[in-house]
Amino acid sequence: MIYLKTPEEIETMRSSALLISQTLGEIARNIAPGVSTRKLDTIAREFILDNGGKPACLGYEGFPATLCIEVNETVVHGFPSDRILLDGDIVGVDNVVEKDGFMADMCFTFPVGTVSPEKMALLRTTYESLYVGIEAARPGARIGDISNAIQTYCERRGYSLVREMCGHGIGRKMHEAPEVPNYGRRGIGPRLVDGMVICIEPMVNMGSRNIVIESNGWECRTRDRKPSAHFEHTVAVVDGRTEVLTTFDYIPSEIMEKFI
Repeated sequence: MIYLKTPEEIETMRSSALLISQTLGEIARNIAPGVSTRKLDTIAREFILDNGGKPACLGYEGFPATLCIEVNETVVHGFPSDRILLDGDIVGVDNVVEKDGFMADMCFTFPVGTVSPEKMALLRTTYESLYVGIEAARPGARIGDISNAIQTYCERRGYSLVREMCGHGIGRKMHEAPEVPNYGRRGIGPRLVDGMVICIEPMVNMGSRNIVIESNGWECRTRDRKPSAHFEHTVAVVDGRTEVLTTFDYIPSEIMEKFI
């Protein structure tokens, strides 16, 4: 069942959306060659707690960390560790924050130092496809319209879409109905109406769409070990319009300029 939020509940969700956006900005300022992914996780956890939030991923079904870390070929759900980021890596940082009883979810894949033109093209296409999906998420549209818009945009540029993982509804729980796939046909799926809050999150591979789940039961990587990118916003339909609750505005301008 899709849980439609009241205008008051969506207003409350703005606090978790603001905090997670600020957290991502704090992490962004610390991403550089030589930094461990565990340090990024510590920065995120302390920032969230210091600002009255709860790291929702920490302990979720046994997940051991605040952040899902996605280095190079990792698609989703990677564990922070003592791994040191290297010049030329890309690293996705996926995070869920709870505040005032509601969740917000977002992800950004960062270039570390100087990355190859091929990796940067993957990042730009995935980033752009997120906004293509948001543009398709108009009131009265269907979930399949979002899915098809993202798929079409990426596949026309030679990339593949992960099919086993998808976006989702969000609210008092991290994952709610409906699922929001990154592939599909226009005109199918639930209709977007006032009160729906969903996470749109394209996961795009440079090579094959096929994935492998590692032995820890969480980490998902590309089967061919080619790079994957992941971007995500929490989006609400409210008062007959679509509004992006999370924002990348807290990410330093020198990073965002690489995506223009």
